[in-house]
Amino acid sequence: MSDASQGLRLYNTLTRTKEDFVPIDPDNVRMYVCGPTVYDFAHIGNARPVIVFDVLFRLLRQVYGEAHVTYVRNITDVDDKINARALRDFGAEISSGKLSLNEAIRRVTEKTADQFHRDVAVLGCLEPTVEPRATEFVEPRADGKVDMITLIQSLIERGHAYVAAGEVLFDTASMPDYGQLSKRNLGEQQAGARVAVDAHKKNPGDFVLWKLSSPEEPGWNSPWGRGRPGWHIECSAMSAAYLGEVFDIHGGGLDLIFPHHENEIAQSRCAHGTDVMANIWMHNGFLQVEGQKMSKSLGNFYSINELLGTETFGGRKWPGEVLRLAMLMTHYREPIDFSVRKLEEAENTLRKWKRAADLAPAAAGQVPVEIIDALSDDLATYAAFQVLTQLAGEAADGNDAAAALKASLLFLGFDVASAKVDEDHVAKAIAKRLAFIAAKNWAEADRIRDDLLAQGVQLKDGKDPVTGERITTWEVKR
Repeated sequence: MSDASQGLRLYNTLTRTKEDFVPIDPDNVRMYVCGPTVYDFAHIGNARPVIVFDVLFRLLRQVYGEAHVTYVRNITDVDDKINARALRDFGAEISSGKLSLNEAIRRVTEKTADQFHRDVAVLGCLEPTVEPRATEFVEPRADGKVDMITLIQSLIERGHAYVAAGEVLFDTASMPDYGQLSKRNLGEQQAGARVAVDAHKKNPGDFVLWKLSSPEEPGWNSPWGRGRPGWHIECSAMSAAYLGEVFDIHGGGLDLIFPHHENEIAQSRCAHGTDVMANIWMHNGFLQVEGQKMSKSLGNFYSINELLGTETFGGRKWPGEVLRLAMLMTHYREPIDFSVRKLEEAENTLRKWKRAADLAPAAAGQVPVEIIDALSDDLATYAAFQVLTQLAGEAADGNDAAAALKASLLFLGFDVASAKVDEDHVAKAIAKRLAFIAAKNWAEADRIRDDLLAQGVQLKDGKDPVTGERITTWEVKR
């Protein structure tokens, strides 16, 4: 275990304070982060928690050792939105009997889950230690791991849940300190908005643990009839299955504090009889796009895959590592304005770092303690990046600064493949551009110029002093 662990401090949403991180077991540091609901391709807002908690995962592995950190990130593959998407995409096949609804759902979730994995890999994220799927934890399991039906039975037996109108509901009044995470007590909750209004509920804030399925909906057999689980119980089961009844860190987006995380805490604590579910709760801030809330109606809703593979944002594709750096340039708890300008700034910064890292020897050096110290202060990535910029300024052929920079970039999830310019590629591009200029095709000429600039090559047009012909020179933009 690294000495830097003594200085690790994290902001705990539960207490609204920054706290010293003291793991329950330093030989098995345990973290759970809510993963995607795979009814559609993940959007850029979904990328933020994946990237943020990937950095925390890397830091914990650096401090405690790779073998001593367990990171669980789930896949939610049972959800009403998934059912609707399956009916939309495979309705004809389902109606004709070629596909069952369950088979159609599996096709939707396999496709979107596979795309999610490809996207986050391009963003430089490590795979979690375990990635459970919700559908695998509904019924009692042969291996004895915690499942949803057994958890719900425990809540009923302990007096924290009840059956009404074909549903099993959590009784929020049975938990005196319900609302600690969101700082909402039951007296402040009003029916409507995010609190469903149903006559069969004892209290407006009571939430569904199990609901019945119609013949056309996916379902599992249970003591309460054929049905499917509520959203919140899924994470309570999967986290306990791999991390135990109480674990170290639970993470996710700010939008999950209420109701999802609040209700996870209620279920888990009441089912297991514990004082806490996780010791530290961490939440990343909201994301806007060019100063506006991201929404399909505003036309500013972008999937990760679109940003990586199409020219829908800023008129060009964006490398995964540029998206990663742009996300991390803002502290994880602060709101972020995702913009073309921010991506361009990230690209220029990354280019300078990688060119300096090119000066390193083949083997990377050690990650400087200053980087670990910065991240140990509640993931202060901006302070860590200041160290990278300083190292880039001090880098020279084969020196320690270049080696440390290379090691730091690798540690933070950035590719350190050579940033040296392919001179033959540049020469061919310039020749094409001159041909377009001769043909007065200014749009294509400008496109080539801009593409080269994005690769760090700046063109300068001029005239040959002897012949007067147009010539183009170039230089690497540091």
